[in-house]
Amino acid sequence: MTAPTHLKVEHLDHPLGLMMHQPRLSWHLPDGARCQLAYQLRAGEWDSGQVESATSILVPYDGPTLRSGQRIDWTVRVWTDLGQSDWAQPAWWEMGLLSIDDWEAQWIEPPHTTREPSTPRHPAWYLHTTCTLPHNIQRARLYATAHGIYELAINGKRVGNAELTPGFTNIDTQLHAQTFAVSDLVVPGKNVLTAVVSGGWLTWARRLRDRDQRPGLLAQLDVYDDAGTRVRIGTGPDWTAASGPLLRADLQHGHEVDLSRRGKFWFSPGATAAAGSIAVSVVEHDLSRLTSSPAPPVRRVEELRPVTVARIAPLRHVVDLGQNINGWIRLSNLGKAGTALTLTHGEVLDSTGDVTVEHINDSPPEHARFFQSDHVIASGKPGEYVELRHATHGFRYVRVEGASNLTVDDVTGVVVHTDNRRTGWFECSDQRINRLHDAVVWTLRGNMCDIPTDCPTRERAGWTADWQLSFLTSAFLFDVAGFTTKWLRDLAAEQLPSGAVRHCAPEHMPDEIQSEAGMPPGSAGWGDAAVIVPWRAYLVYGDTDLLRAQWSSMTAWLRYAAQRARERRHHARVAQRQIPAEHERYIWDTGFHWGEWLEPDMLPNNAGREDMQAYVTGLSDADHGHIATAYLYHSASLMAKIANVIGQDDDALRYAELAAVTRTGWQQEFLSSDNKLRPDTQSNYVRALTFGLVPSAHRTQVSQRLCDLIRQAGTRLATGHLATPDLLPALADNGHTDLAYQLLLQEEAPSWLAMLNRGATTMWEHWSGLDEAGRPSAPAGVGSLNHNSKGAVASFLHRHVAGIQILDHAPAYRTFRIAPQPGGGLTFARAMHDSPYGRIESSWTVENDSFVLDVVVPPGTLAEVALPDGQLVEVQAGRARHRCRMPSVPVQSA
Repeated sequence: MTAPTHLKVEHLDHPLGLMMHQPRLSWHLPDGARCQLAYQLRAGEWDSGQVESATSILVPYDGPTLRSGQRIDWTVRVWTDLGQSDWAQPAWWEMGLLSIDDWEAQWIEPPHTTREPSTPRHPAWYLHTTCTLPHNIQRARLYATAHGIYELAINGKRVGNAELTPGFTNIDTQLHAQTFAVSDLVVPGKNVLTAVVSGGWLTWARRLRDRDQRPGLLAQLDVYDDAGTRVRIGTGPDWTAASGPLLRADLQHGHEVDLSRRGKFWFSPGATAAAGSIAVSVVEHDLSRLTSSPAPPVRRVEELRPVTVARIAPLRHVVDLGQNINGWIRLSNLGKAGTALTLTHGEVLDSTGDVTVEHINDSPPEHARFFQSDHVIASGKPGEYVELRHATHGFRYVRVEGASNLTVDDVTGVVVHTDNRRTGWFECSDQRINRLHDAVVWTLRGNMCDIPTDCPTRERAGWTADWQLSFLTSAFLFDVAGFTTKWLRDLAAEQLPSGAVRHCAPEHMPDEIQSEAGMPPGSAGWGDAAVIVPWRAYLVYGDTDLLRAQWSSMTAWLRYAAQRARERRHHARVAQRQIPAEHERYIWDTGFHWGEWLEPDMLPNNAGREDMQAYVTGLSDADHGHIATAYLYHSASLMAKIANVIGQDDDALRYAELAAVTRTGWQQEFLSSDNKLRPDTQSNYVRALTFGLVPSAHRTQVSQRLCDLIRQAGTRLATGHLATPDLLPALADNGHTDLAYQLLLQEEAPSWLAMLNRGATTMWEHWSGLDEAGRPSAPAGVGSLNHNSKGAVASFLHRHVAGIQILDHAPAYRTFRIAPQPGGGLTFARAMHDSPYGRIESSWTVENDSFVLDVVVPPGTLAEVALPDGQLVEVQAGRARHRCRMPSVPVQSA
């Protein structure tokens, strides 16, 4: 019998710098094992002994109290139906600084300088000190964080490979500190420590910028010799500051760089500070905010060679990477000393073949020319290149102005995002669908940059609905456990005392700006991410601790929503009946809601900013009762399930009662006697079917009405932001798989394939992102060509086409379902998912009327297989093949 494999700590491989006192350990069972009977853990000084348990994911460390900087080697063996295993290959984790008393370093800030009005870019600073280290160095760790973005170097060599550190959080409550292993960078004797600090999110997020929060650095080097003696060097008054090659930076408006200032005066042992260096300020900041990130860092993940580099005018080139990405480029062949280059990054070309950003550029007119651009002055040194790392851009194309003769060998696209482990794959016999799935993957990669963003260009904000809608797709394709935990902490930290959830997490816009614009926090569907995302994360990863951690946030949101429903009535409903009906206590119909945002007919194509502003202004007065009440029911029903999971029995009963009366209220208000809904829209039917708002006896008629609306629209969708992810599943789950496939394969706009036919390599924000000529045509303010939410269609491919489905009663795929629903002319489909227990595979083929399904079930799990002819088979760990004849009419599995 082999040993357990895939040892992880808090979902991570070999985490360095954990700042928690009881990390959780996970492992995969040996191949062929059907169930775990017991385990034994050895971690440092702790031996658990044999523990009778089937649990192999997120098992808490329960040994001696962990110390700052402590490295723990650990292993596990298990007893299964196959017997006792060998010990697993040892793994390790290392603790960070666990107490504020461990920080002897002091916060330092460079001199305060105001941004010049002529540029949106904020000054960057180079910070410097020297130190003397002992001989016989055995181990060195560098702990650091910043207000802003920082990079560190020791003796001229960059520390680590993380980008955009320390990341974007609600810095009032949590600030991530990084730990770096730097034993190979330090030397006996004199060492030079340098840092580059720019504003990053601090100066991009207006909410922080308006507070005049200044960039700063906290860094501490701990060095141990062979006797265990520690030398500690930290930021403090002996550090100096000066300007350097990176003059200014802004997340949206790029960099300003003068490479002639790239001297070596700070980057080698024995060097001294730059001429003109000045003292830093030592300041006090709350160290209790410091914690480690539960997510992997942002990294340079992939490099792309351009498809073409076209010279469209003297000293003007356009680079085409062939793929819309988030990241930057590395550029060589910069020219002679003093050559000025401007790099403008965009998603599309105009009619002349030049890069345009007009469809996504929301900058004030005086700063519009800086949007997604970098300005570089060459030094003329042989072999010189530039790669700028204090901002990312969303782009496929780059206009390079100033270079005389560029080729594809001079440019490299660098893909940058949170280094979430890939966990899911899909392919089928229709290359159009494969292209669509690839575009979804690239969209996710472009929008997982420390936070889940809506787009990597115009807003790059953590809109709550976007992650709520795309979570299941994301969690199939990538391990987003820690990434989501990080984001949920910010969502809770940003929540208002009333329980209202802000539109974004972290929120970047000041409250007064949102109020003036008539869009205060607390929108249904957006705020419900506080409940829906933790629940779905629990289903995928089995993390009950996350549910407990988010419980107060979830209950606060439900309290807010229920109170709004109970205490307020929409004026139209008041006019209809002065005395409210009893069920209206549960109808949430007032306040600002984004509603079914971005339905195809919301605004005409190419509508201007005035039209968009007028539409948003009208949302505060609109009656969104059918949407908000549906979400109140949905979140209350989920809260009842969550309460049961975490042992809150009284709360489970209370939320189940709230859900029941809200469902009844919704039916009385929005379901007519002829089984039509009010309003009679595709989105409303999709939501009603998906949430279970429709009585079972009426589902057939209601789902048929949805089909009728789709047919009346020319077999085209008319759903918006909230309903589109559930459109195809709602059809397939109610006996209309054929229509679901027809919508999936529809090539006329609005549709997913119409995007691809018009050149999309990522999903668009608006269905009309580009017209047939490939020119931007979306309404103003919604023109991003790399936007998360519409990519949620891939979940239909995973859960219905391939058929891999999570079950509520068995989280983390402990027991799961494989129920493929072939159609659309597909003759082959295959999906793989690396679950917390191991790899799941579903692969089917159709030839004539014969259906063949191959499945792989990971050790320690069980699969319920539903074949198209209605057969149900229970499959234990291992590989299995099942056959059936294709029914002439698809059988709906129970």
